[in-house]
Amino acid sequence: MDAAVDLTSEQIEGVAAVEGGWADQGVGGCARCLSFKAKADLEYGRARYWQALHGRAVEREAVLKARIEELQAQLHQSERRLFGEKSERSKSKASGKEPRQGTRQRGQQRGAAGHGRRRRGEQLPSVEEIWDLDAQQRWCAQCQRPYEALAQSEDSEILEVEVRAHRRVIRRQRYRPSCQCPAQPGIVTAPGPAKLIAKTSLGTSVWVGVLIDKYLFQRPTYRWLADLRLTQGVAIAQGTLTDGLQRLLPLFEPVREAIVEKSLRAGHWHADETGWPVYVKREGKSGYRWQLWVFQSREAAVFQMEPNRAGKVVQAYFGESARGILSVDRCSAYKVLLKSGRIVLAYCWAHVRRDFVRIARDWGAQRQEWAEGWVECIGELYRLNRQRLRVIGDGQAFAAADDELRAALGRMAVWRAAELASTELVGIGRKTLQSMANHWAGLVVFLEHPEVPMDNNTAERAQRNPVVGRKNYYGSGAEWSGKLAATMFSIFQTLLLWKLNPRLWLHAYLEACARNGGRPPTDLSPFLPWEMSEPQRQQMSAFSARRPDGS
Repeated sequence: MDAAVDLTSEQIEGVAAVEGGWADQGVGGCARCLSFKAKADLEYGRARYWQALHGRAVEREAVLKARIEELQAQLHQSERRLFGEKSERSKSKASGKEPRQGTRQRGQQRGAAGHGRRRRGEQLPSVEEIWDLDAQQRWCAQCQRPYEALAQSEDSEILEVEVRAHRRVIRRQRYRPSCQCPAQPGIVTAPGPAKLIAKTSLGTSVWVGVLIDKYLFQRPTYRWLADLRLTQGVAIAQGTLTDGLQRLLPLFEPVREAIVEKSLRAGHWHADETGWPVYVKREGKSGYRWQLWVFQSREAAVFQMEPNRAGKVVQAYFGESARGILSVDRCSAYKVLLKSGRIVLAYCWAHVRRDFVRIARDWGAQRQEWAEGWVECIGELYRLNRQRLRVIGDGQAFAAADDELRAALGRMAVWRAAELASTELVGIGRKTLQSMANHWAGLVVFLEHPEVPMDNNTAERAQRNPVVGRKNYYGSGAEWSGKLAATMFSIFQTLLLWKLNPRLWLHAYLEACARNGGRPPTDLSPFLPWEMSEPQRQQMSAFSARRPDGS
């Protein structure tokens, strides 16, 4: 036997059995033929053996390469999150590629009409000041003759903002009857001011300031207190303020319930959720990570603090009566609504685009061009849909634009099916396209409902302000504090949707609560934007833009 052939004991036994079988059958006729046939079989078995090993090695190599590629993508993604830019905009100049035709540059556009010089604070009260020359400057320096005063003046304006803390010293006048009539009190005292919280020296403006500062502008309470102490000379204890905020929570609950009722009457919503720490131990829950949910319609925004991210939260919010379209991401919690058939889910194209952007950034140059092709294809859908919405009032033009959009979606579906049918597409690319195919019915809802946006950016933008608060003051320290945060987020965001001034509204509402003995007013209609009279809206208006009702 050839010394170069290293065989195992099992292979040698197999060869011996083959040779014995040939000998029993009288095959070969001579020892030389038997030896030749045995070597041929041995070489054939050896080739099959090494082919099997090579096949397994190739499979292991493919698995390891895919794992290495995945780890490299995770490393690149982590480095980009730590040190890279947050924007998903493509850098055409940096990559050496020509920018796409029609790309809008930042800033003032060439040929666009300007807004002119702004006059700030026209709605503010004016304080007139007369500035005159000194007496010695009103005479000619050479002939000493006086100047003649003109009827017109040289006018200018300066906008000033002055914040001043002060004490209201209230002296209640007392009277003593001068008659001897029965059942007459000995001393009659003028009534005192209405208080939001009994037995406290903090006025309504203090509570308005802290609520606006924390839940609208997301500044920690201790910084607001430090500002008062260092710049206004007012020292308020943290515990006093915390106790007062807890007492204020029941005052806003009726307003929040009215906002929820208004939201559920809508036919289209945007929903999203984000983490929010609530540092309280709760039975059956490990950790302090809660979820801040938002359900926003065109006229109302509802934030809700929940301990989990389960689908029962969505089911409980919409209940049995709500019907319409819900724009969401692909979180499985929303998919429980599909069982009832009352809510149609419209999935977000921005999230699909984000999948391909991440592949282009993190999965190497080989997949970059492939992923960027899909990104451009999704961008074309956005362009065609904007073009369709511009002519929504023109039936013929809208039909032509709609046909063009449907054709683009059809081409995308054909491309996706061809890619999934290919055996060369593996890994993250196949998963991304398979996800698109699984959610396709929800991705094309906007086609039949032009009023529904292609993405869920409305809910994502609504979460931006609370997320800033989460970074600044790390969530809530108690369950009631989390409920207060969600309630104030709901009220402020709804007021901003209606272009109302949150400070004016909050001051008017808390004053009404104070007049009602520290309880919510019995009639909420003056404080609900959709039930306000037009003079009330104008009085509380913050901007000149149109409101959700179109007025």
